[in-house]
Amino acid sequence: MLRHAIAPSRRYTKASHDVVRHPRLGSDAKVLLLHVQGLPEDQAGQALSEHARNLGITGRAYQKAKKQLVENGFVHERRRQAGRGHWATDQLCSNVPLTAEQARRVQDGLVVAPEPQPSTRERAVGQPGVRAAGDSLPVEEEREKNSPHPPSEPEAEAEAEAEAGRDSTPGPELKVTERLLLSLRHATPQLHLGVREARRLAELAAEWIRRGITTTDLRRALTSELPPEGVRSAVGFLRHRLVQKLPEPPEVPVPTIGRPATPPRVRELVPCAGPGEDHVFRAVGDETHCAPCRQEEARAFWAARAATYAQQPPHIPWRERVASLAANPAETA
Repeated sequence: MLRHAIAPSRRYTKASHDVVRHPRLGSDAKVLLLHVQGLPEDQAGQALSEHARNLGITGRAYQKAKKQLVENGFVHERRRQAGRGHWATDQLCSNVPLTAEQARRVQDGLVVAPEPQPSTRERAVGQPGVRAAGDSLPVEEEREKNSPHPPSEPEAEAEAEAEAGRDSTPGPELKVTERLLLSLRHATPQLHLGVREARRLAELAAEWIRRGITTTDLRRALTSELPPEGVRSAVGFLRHRLVQKLPEPPEVPVPTIGRPATPPRVRELVPCAGPGEDHVFRAVGDETHCAPCRQEEARAFWAARAATYAQQPPHIPWRERVASLAANPAETA
């Protein structure tokens, strides 16, 4: 059992559980965000990379930590044109995820008063250049009781047990929809899902595929017309949209009860008008001769045509004919 031996009474930063227990933030990203959260005013103008360098987070480790913070809405960057043709980058760090619209309002100084619900309050920690502050209260004013025991997580434990008992070899449709749900993060960071979250929603998405919806149309249905205030929970938003916008199943023709199916129509036998003994055949259209008689008639036609060509005089080239007429002018009279 973990207990605080000596709880600090000053010079400490209050860490939100949204950051400490975030499943998609690594240790470097969490340490960097908590470090920036407790910065004094005179260090708010430094870039995020400088603070990471002071913590020993450099190179690929810093790039990975920054990418996680940006994808999950904790860091927002905006390019602006400074004086004399130079460009500057403003970085906004928040201890709760912010949408792009909420970050823009904070950077523009349009910070609204805190709403009555504590779960919907926006907090901006710092920003290089001009420090922007949200509605978070100072440490002395934001009192709460400290407990030496961490809160229990029954939902997380139940989810882990259900995940352990689940079949690890999903069908082909579930694999396709699971990959599609995981790829939504590339369309918008607001729909970033973890592997377990995508696996829980894969069955709902697979029902769309079974009803004839293509993966392209499914992706468009999930990523289009997002709420203007942003998506607060990617799992809840996608589950609601998969259930509420589920298309109707394709119509299947139902056979008439009590009536036998109509057998295909069989054409009657008709006598053949060709030579030889009398015989009959089944006509497809309005033909009067059977197939063998038509073939024999065609062979006779082309044989007579060839004989006619053979009886014609041989062809004389025009040069020989001109020379013959020039030698015998009397033939032209």
